[in-house]
Amino acid sequence: MDMKQAMVERHMVRKYTDKPIPAEIVRKINGRVSDINAKYHTDIKLVRDDGSAFNAAIKLVLAKGVRNYFILAGKADPDLRERLGAAGADLMLFCQTLGLNTWWVGGTYSHAKMAQKVPGDEVIGIIAVGYGATQGKPHKSKSAQEVATYEGPEPEWFKNGVEAALLAPTALGKQAFKIEGAGDEVSIMYEPGTFAGEDLGLVKYHFALGAGSHSFCWKATR
Repeated sequence: MDMKQAMVERHMVRKYTDKPIPAEIVRKINGRVSDINAKYHTDIKLVRDDGSAFNAAIKLVLAKGVRNYFILAGKADPDLRERLGAAGADLMLFCQTLGLNTWWVGGTYSHAKMAQKVPGDEVIGIIAVGYGATQGKPHKSKSAQEVATYEGPEPEWFKNGVEAALLAPTALGKQAFKIEGAGDEVSIMYEPGTFAGEDLGLVKYHFALGAGSHSFCWKATR
């Protein structure tokens, strides 16, 4: 499975089995984390065999079996959330290619405990990772016409990019973004909100993967 296929196969999974992640796969993941942190100037950290990401009530109702997760963190900066959104998108898809499942968690994790694990950094969320009890199911999605417009006949790369963007996980499944294209320029705008930064990063990453980064250039977002 490659990263593009992983976009189609990856769905939110909240419940996990107790199957451990093999050492070889952990090595590959840590290598990817190192590369991503260097590329996006982030401090993402993989935590293994630790049940402190959620309080008891959340673990009982939602997050069953979550003992491995990424802490999404970095030095405070205006664009940190967008960078972590893109970095997290890459990690989730990479883990899917390795046969693992993931769940982006923006609000229900134990904020204080996660902050203690990465002192000096801002934590915006976690990504649960492991072998899911299920493979999840596709999220409800808007149509391409609801989220995207192109000036003139749409090229294939733009259509592919929009389809990929619609596969990105977004807060509460709102898909509150608009994509505009003209020539080889593309802009993505996102409605203001608590998770707008990370959602923008997630959507932009997916669009670029679907369209092919060689096919277009980003226009300044607003």
